[in-house]
Amino acid sequence: MAQPLAERLRPKTLDEYIGQKHLVGSGAVLRKMIDAGRISSFILWGPPGVGKTTLAQIIANKLETPFYTLSAVTSGVKDVRDVIDRAKGNRFFSQASPILFIDEIHRFSKSQQDSLLGAVETGTVTLIGATTENPSFEVIRPLLSRCQLYVLKSLEKDDLLELLQRAITTDVILKERHIILKETDAMLRFSGGDARKLLNILELVVDADSDEEVVITDDKVTERLQENPLAYDKDGEMHYDIISAFIKSIRGSDPDGALYWLARMIEGGEDPKFIARRLLISASEDVGLANPNALLLANAAFEAVMKIGWPEGRIPLAEVTVYLATSPKSNSAYEGIGNALETVRQTGNLPVPLHLRNAPTKLMKDLGYGKDYKYAHAYKGNFVEQQFLPDGVEKCRFWHPQDNLAEAKLKERMKNLWRERYDD
Repeated sequence: MAQPLAERLRPKTLDEYIGQKHLVGSGAVLRKMIDAGRISSFILWGPPGVGKTTLAQIIANKLETPFYTLSAVTSGVKDVRDVIDRAKGNRFFSQASPILFIDEIHRFSKSQQDSLLGAVETGTVTLIGATTENPSFEVIRPLLSRCQLYVLKSLEKDDLLELLQRAITTDVILKERHIILKETDAMLRFSGGDARKLLNILELVVDADSDEEVVITDDKVTERLQENPLAYDKDGEMHYDIISAFIKSIRGSDPDGALYWLARMIEGGEDPKFIARRLLISASEDVGLANPNALLLANAAFEAVMKIGWPEGRIPLAEVTVYLATSPKSNSAYEGIGNALETVRQTGNLPVPLHLRNAPTKLMKDLGYGKDYKYAHAYKGNFVEQQFLPDGVEKCRFWHPQDNLAEAKLKERMKNLWRERYDD
């Protein structure tokens, strides 16, 4: 039986590798390390089907070093220790460290990750981890601090089109068929930037056509996929589409839509921690200061889900989903930090005004650190007007209150304190 198309087309060298130019293109950080023949441990974070496993295999082939693979789904601490012991036996001074590739490293428990620390620290193995989840949530801090983090992006349209052309012209099976890519929009849309999914769709459509000449159109792709509906895949593109629909329903104040997409995720086996984290983000980004209690409730729901698990965990998730969807909305804090970040990027490291600086030593005091600072609590109403921004941006406004009851009160307070500064 022939291998799947995606496996047959798996690149063997960096020159065959499509996408991720910011990491492996000419002069890019990973390309330089690979060409130099020495790499440090790192974690690849990105959506499915963008080449994480392939990149690890290419690096091992290029460096001509032993390559060990573990799946976080099926491996335990003993498996990790066995691989490390084998790596010690295969280590030669003239050779780069053996590479240990761990797929779905976010699924490793704390004890499993702890068992890697010594080998990574001493260079017994070079760790390459792959994850679709944010490593700062799922990878223990000691291990994360010993690894570089590289973010892989969904493949862009040009990358996907290049991959399709390569498939129909170089694959040993497809090149025997006369395949015409008349329309590609549907394939690109359904693939969601996932190379593996794109090749699976191409193979599915071609195999369903018995004609010698296969003309691929958007209608044909859509019809074929409807006949073979894609199940919810928490590691696939539908994962991202459904969470997007979920968050947009909350943002759009539609509790029914939000509950429907929540149900789709629950029924599909989505990780409850992932849902709870996204609710926390929505509470601060979309509800924000219009209802500050939203963040408290979202955090409480997160804690509850961690304590009670499934299936009861669906109840606090549903509660906070409805609460967020029915709450007034404001993204003023989200916009405010964005405005401040943009100013920082444009103006650089402006000096902290002397009166705001800490003065723990006599020399600092003599230099004027902390001089003329006014302690707010020593003044009526616990407020006194003074400059808190650096010179050059002292009149900038980053936070702009929006039109809701909660922020109207905040705006009125700021106007009473700062007067014309908040006249907008």
